[in-house]
Amino acid sequence: MREQRAVWGVAALVAALALIVFIPRLGFTNAGTPLWTERPAVSSSPAAQVAPSPWVELVRTLKPAVVNISTKRVQEGGPTLESPFGNESPFNEFFKQFRAEPRRMVRSLGSGFVINADGLIVTNNHVVDGAREIKVTLSDGREFVAKVLGRDPRTDLALVKIEAHGLPVIPLGDSSRLQVGEPVMAIGNPFGLEQTVTTGIVSATGRVIGEGPYDDFIQTDASINPGNSGGPLINLQGQAIGINAAIFTQTGGSVGIGFAIPVNLAKSVLTQLADSGRVVRGYLGVTVQRVTADLAKSFGLAGPRGALVASVVEGAPAARAGVKAGDVITEYDGRPVARSDELPRAVAETPIGREVPLTVVRDGKPLTLRVAIAKLAEAGERPAEAAGTPKLGLALQTITPSLARELGLPSRAGVLVRSVESGSPAASAGLKPGDVISEVDRRPVASVDELKNVIAKRRSGPPVLFLVHRGDGDLYVALES
Repeated sequence: MREQRAVWGVAALVAALALIVFIPRLGFTNAGTPLWTERPAVSSSPAAQVAPSPWVELVRTLKPAVVNISTKRVQEGGPTLESPFGNESPFNEFFKQFRAEPRRMVRSLGSGFVINADGLIVTNNHVVDGAREIKVTLSDGREFVAKVLGRDPRTDLALVKIEAHGLPVIPLGDSSRLQVGEPVMAIGNPFGLEQTVTTGIVSATGRVIGEGPYDDFIQTDASINPGNSGGPLINLQGQAIGINAAIFTQTGGSVGIGFAIPVNLAKSVLTQLADSGRVVRGYLGVTVQRVTADLAKSFGLAGPRGALVASVVEGAPAARAGVKAGDVITEYDGRPVARSDELPRAVAETPIGREVPLTVVRDGKPLTLRVAIAKLAEAGERPAEAAGTPKLGLALQTITPSLARELGLPSRAGVLVRSVESGSPAASAGLKPGDVISEVDRRPVASVDELKNVIAKRRSGPPVLFLVHRGDGDLYVALES
C-alpha cells in the first residue's frame, strides 16, 4: 500500500511539472485566460484556399511585358555672361566664373510596354525626345538597343522597336468604356525602381491639362512618379486603357493626381507611326474657346455647349467655307460638339480632303456650312493655305464687352493674345498670352480682322510695332514679320 501511494505521488509530481512547462506554450495568462489563439494552417485542398486578389494573377501575367527605358542625351551648357569691360580689363577674371558649362551627356529613365511580340514598344515622346542612345531592359534582365520608329509630340507618344521576338504583350482595351471609380493598376519604373506596381481608381476622364490641343487625359490616384512615364494603366480585364504621361505635384512626387493618355487616342497614332513614322491630321484653321453660361446667353444659345470661334486663319479651310469669328460650332460631321476641346480631336481624325458638314450658330440662328479638311502642317512646316500672310505665331481674339467682363480685361478696344507659338517671331519678340494689342504700327486696331489688314498691307521694312497692354501698364513690342 505504501509503495502504491509512492507511485501515485511520483505520477502527480510529473503531471504538475508538465503543466508548469506547457501551460505558457498554450498561451494562458496567470489568470488562466488564453492570450492568443493558434490555428492550424489552412488546408492545402483547393476548396479550402482563400482566393487571391485579382491583381495578383494580372501582375504575374503582365509585368514581364513592361520594360525599363534608359536614354542618353546631350545637355547644352548655359549662356555665357560676357565682360562689359573689354578683353584687356582686369575684371575679366571675375566674369570667367560665369562662363557657360560645356555640353555634357545626361541620362534619364522611363517606362514602356510591349504591344507586339516582335518588339514594338509604346512609350512617351518626352522619354525618348533628343536621345542619342536608347536602351530597353526587359523584366528578365535582357538589354537591347532600341530604334525610334516615330514620335508624335502633339500627343506625347512614341513607338520604339527592339530586335526580339516572342515577347509577352499587353493587349489594348477600349478607353471609351472607362467609368469613374473603376479600379486600375499602373506598372513602371518610378525613380528607377524597376517593375513597381501601384493600384487605384479612375478619378476622372476627359481631363484637359494644357499639354496640347488633343488633351483628353484619364485622371487616376494610382501612384505615378517620375520614371512611370510611358508605362501602362491597366484595367481589371488585363488590358492597357492608358499610357501614363504626367502628374500634378508640388513636391516632385505623387500626390494622388496622375494622368494617362487614353489608348483610343493612341491607337490611330501608333498605327501611323508604325506605317510611316509620322502622323497626318486634319486641319480646319480656327481658334476656339469654351462657351461659358454668360457667353451662351450673349450668342443666343440654349446652354453652354459648342465651340466658340475666336479667330479664323486667312485662307484656311474654315475661312473658305465661310466660318467667321463669333460663330459657335455645335455639330461637326454630324456629331454634336458639347465642349470646345472635342473639336480639335474630331478634326484631327478626319481624312484629308474629305468634305464635312459644319453646323454653326450665327446671330442666334443655326447655319450649315460644308468644309473640305486640309492637312495639318507638321512642326516647322507652314500651311500652304496661309502662305499669303506673314506667319507671326499668334492666336488672336477680338475683345468683346462680354469677353472683357469674363476675363477681367480693361474696358478698351483691342485684340487679345490667346496663345504664342514656341519659336515663332511673336515668341522671340516677347509677346505673351494675355497681352492686349491696341495698336499696330501706330494705328489703333479693334478687331483681329483690322490687325490682319494692317499687317497684310505692310511692305518689307522695319519690324511691326505693337502697342501692348500687359498687367497695369503699356509697352511697345517690335516684331520681325
